[in-house]
Amino acid sequence: MCELLGMECNVPTDIVFSFSGLRQRGGRTAEHADGWGLALYEGKAARVFLEPTAAASSPLARFVADNPIKTLLAIGHIRKKTRGPVTLANTHPFVRELWGRDWVFAHNGTVRGARKLKLGRFRPIGTTDSEHAYCHLLEVLRSSFRDHPKKLGDLRQALAEAAGRVGRRGSFNFLLGDGQRLYARCATRLCYIIRKAPFGFARLSDDDVAVDFSEVTTPRDRVAIVSTVPLTTNEAWTHGEPGTLWVFDKGRLEATLPSR
Repeated sequence: MCELLGMECNVPTDIVFSFSGLRQRGGRTAEHADGWGLALYEGKAARVFLEPTAAASSPLARFVADNPIKTLLAIGHIRKKTRGPVTLANTHPFVRELWGRDWVFAHNGTVRGARKLKLGRFRPIGTTDSEHAYCHLLEVLRSSFRDHPKKLGDLRQALAEAAGRVGRRGSFNFLLGDGQRLYARCATRLCYIIRKAPFGFARLSDDDVAVDFSEVTTPRDRVAIVSTVPLTTNEAWTHGEPGTLWVFDKGRLEATLPSR
């Protein structure tokens, strides 16, 4: 399987600390060595780094980790292939345009019979079940709404229901971002933590790195981190219930919806 990493916050923040921990699992502390990717939003557009190689030994991944880029929303992924060869086209996260903004998607799990899911405007470039399921999800949203819904509740309900139908075909843990909000679906394993004042000390579980967030934040900062499994050893992470969809906005958990 793969591992997911998401960040959503109320002020521009870099994801260096969390990504430094995740990339160690890409071939050093775990076997997710079949590719990595990281998407960082700037407004409606996403800057995406992708490589079909092990993140732990990648000079590009080290460069990204060593050169902070602040953002309000980020989605990362390390791959252990189950469907599709190790190629750039099969490397998460995937990006498509809908309603004049980039939508970024990363998946952990296997969707059986994904190619039977109906497609429309959006088509896969690679051969993974993940990308096919993603294109199907976006087509459901596109065909359901002429433009970005003014009522957020309508959008998140449609997404939760569509993801639940796909999830009946297998394991469908995913992160989906539109530059404004982060959607995170738990099928088997997913957890989150919200860091806010009073900030404290955190230590990575996969690297000898620690940060005192009180020294690098302000009292108004709020950052939500989502991960397949906890990235730190000394913080209390909230674990998701299978068949639920989280919606994060401005560093808060805005909603939890059933998605079965």
